Amino acid sequence: MNASLVDPPGRQGPGAMSAALVEQLDLVLAERAAGVLPGERRAAGRGSGTELAQIRAYQPGDDVRRLDAAASARTGVPHVRDYVPERTLTTWVVLDVSASMAFGTADRLKSDVAEGVALVVGRLAVRRAGRVALITCGGPAETLMPPRGGRPALIAMRKGIQGVAPDGGEQGGALAGALRRVALLARGPGLVVVISDFREGETVRLEERHGNAEERARPEWARALAALSARHDLLAVEVVDRREAALPDVGQITLVDPETGARMEADTSSAELRRRFEAAELARRDQLKRHLRGARARHVALDTDSDWLRALGRNLR
Repeated sequence: MNASLVDPPGRQGPGAMSAALVEQLDLVLAERAAGVLPGERRAAGRGSGTELAQIRAYQPGDDVRRLDAAASARTGVPHVRDYVPERTLTTWVVLDVSASMAFGTADRLKSDVAEGVALVVGRLAVRRAGRVALITCGGPAETLMPPRGGRPALIAMRKGIQGVAPDGGEQGGALAGALRRVALLARGPGLVVVISDFREGETVRLEERHGNAEERARPEWARALAALSARHDLLAVEVVDRREAALPDVGQITLVDPETGARMEADTSSAELRRRFEAAELARRDQLKRHLRGARARHVALDTDSDWLRALGRNLR
């Protein structure tokens, strides 16, 4: 585990991951990424591959294994075949490890679901000679695992995704910063998977103007995500908990923002307070969906009280 992160109380882990479901997701992600399979993405120039670029006369230094027998026999001059080279896909996983990810009131914590999604995406990414990279954000320090393939990538990834940031250590703009870093480091088109609750630096308030809720300004992370869509396929995995959508009627409670440490007293026996809370959360979710649509990102929401792996496959179809 990253030394700057802590193991959250109540951690359950992602749970069992059905091999059959993972296999189904392999095909779904291949389709969504528009070319995960080798041979479906072209690189510049000529090289080893499966698609023929041209047949030309043999030159000293050419690989004799590329000699074309038919063309050589027909012309009486040795000819070789040039192919369009294949380029494997690099998947960038941006994982939110902020303190709010340690929240969970159902089967597991949000960080447990996020850990499972990251592991599955990493496992699928390294298939067929692909590579995976990991960037964590929201913690005391950003963690970067450069693109790599094979079993070493999965081992390094597993070590980097466990744990969350301690309470009260909010890093403003961390998600936007991680997305900008991907834009700088990713040399070619790839798949970017963002796993987060998308609650960075938020205090939910509902301000009325002429009877309508005031729309928040577009956050920095949404701008950074939209910029990535020009070159990359985007998948946004939102992890949610049912208690974030509605307050229970349990009387007077103290709420603590895990990222800022701010405290608030609330009387949950008030029907008006519960109604306003639900309305504010609905407005936030609608705004989030608009931001993700604007960034041309595929949006998948996973609950802590459901079979997240099955829900992931179902939502990606």
